[in-house]
Amino acid sequence: MLLQIKGINKRFAETYALKDVNMDIRPGEAHGLVGENGAGKSTLIKILTGVYSLDSGEVFWNGNSVVIKTPMESRSLGISVIHQDRHLVPAFNGIENIYLGLPYEKSLFSVNWRKMRRQVQQTLDLYGIDVDIDLPASQLTPPQRTMIEIARAMMVECKLLILDEPTASLTDKEAEALFGIIERLKEKGTAILYVTHRLDEIFRLSDRTTIFKNGEFVDTINTADADKDKLVSLMTDNWTSKTEESNRQLGQTMLTVESLKSKDGVVKDASFSVRAGEILGIYGLGGSGRTEMMECIYGSRQIKEGTIRLEGEHYQNPTPRKSLSKGLVLICEDRRGAALVPSLSVKQNTVLSTIKNYSGLLGITNEKRELQDTKEKIETLKIKTEGPSQSVYQLSGGNQQKVVFAKALLSSPKVLLCDEPTQAVDVKTRQEIHQLLRDLAEKGNAIVFVSSDLKEVLEIADNIQVFSEGKTVKVLNNKNITAEDVLKHCYVS
Repeated sequence: MLLQIKGINKRFAETYALKDVNMDIRPGEAHGLVGENGAGKSTLIKILTGVYSLDSGEVFWNGNSVVIKTPMESRSLGISVIHQDRHLVPAFNGIENIYLGLPYEKSLFSVNWRKMRRQVQQTLDLYGIDVDIDLPASQLTPPQRTMIEIARAMMVECKLLILDEPTASLTDKEAEALFGIIERLKEKGTAILYVTHRLDEIFRLSDRTTIFKNGEFVDTINTADADKDKLVSLMTDNWTSKTEESNRQLGQTMLTVESLKSKDGVVKDASFSVRAGEILGIYGLGGSGRTEMMECIYGSRQIKEGTIRLEGEHYQNPTPRKSLSKGLVLICEDRRGAALVPSLSVKQNTVLSTIKNYSGLLGITNEKRELQDTKEKIETLKIKTEGPSQSVYQLSGGNQQKVVFAKALLSSPKVLLCDEPTQAVDVKTRQEIHQLLRDLAEKGNAIVFVSSDLKEVLEIADNIQVFSEGKTVKVLNNKNITAEDVLKHCYVS
């Protein structure tokens, strides 16, 4: 056995990312790893590559117990990883990127570039990789960058290659080339840990498949003995849709999106509508393009083509400023990086998007009204703070998120685009945010609600749009449906 994992536990605060996980990988096998969002796949990869340390449990490599403390130690064992987000230096050419982390070849007191080029080319030829190694990474296509990373992994004795969503940015033809390389690696005895949401690739490539659910090991099965329905059922809790019937009366259509495509190609075909009083859940697996779709609608990402209508009127060339003026607001996923200015006070952050409304004659700010409105939002949203002048960075994550909502609500929105609005908040704050959104819907707002937590989407949404690989796959009425009913539409076959 090449790799054995026994009883691994990893916890962040009170939440287990991995709990008592067991797994093994054999030399020369392609081993699939599947699970829905938050199943623990990424945490396991980071443990094997020395990014995270274990809380408890053991890792065995070739039968010997090992402790992997750093990425360098992981690589010295023969473990290499290719992440979904490529790790290349944009200004470096292929040779320089392939030698990242490796000692340069020397000739007396200078770098022997000729020898390095020769060794890189030998590796490329061995695995049938065709890429211009003289171009900087910034000029390479996504598949070419993937090939550079594979070549870098093969420059050392790689015994286990971890591929995390490797075909996410590849065309069918480019994916076929990658599959050919994987087969050659297997023939040479390299083990492959293949992590993907694309179940057709699992069935095509893997010998065995391990299923994770909620940070726990479910089973390892021979892939040939399973089908798509079996894998989906194993990775899904049997959650059902919300049991409480909403008395909300849905009004006119507030937002319509038709055949939306982003300029960068991430959003390929998004279509949906949401009515006044409705909470529309958007669910998709990691990398499905949900966030990018929301950014296109709001105007912080460029649109290639498609139609957006607000209250029946065409909304062309959206920008964040125009969106706010039209009653469309985005609660973005990255509150610290994009929604708040941590060094500013609660009051300054709260009025940030509507600051022009507080300017009077000669541009003098009406600080009294700013303070009054901020205090009202602090009270309404139950923000735990020392006062409006306290710096936002001093607040807890949940209270920071409430400040984000306070800022959004001051613009009197009609449509709220909520991207992971309860991410990294405590249970009580999560419930309060859910109630806030229900109250807003009761008042006639239209809510678009994105969450990686399928159980949460089932709890709060009236209807659910399933999003996969940049496209709207299905819109489901959230009545008497299960998590499995939703999840099966996320996996393309």
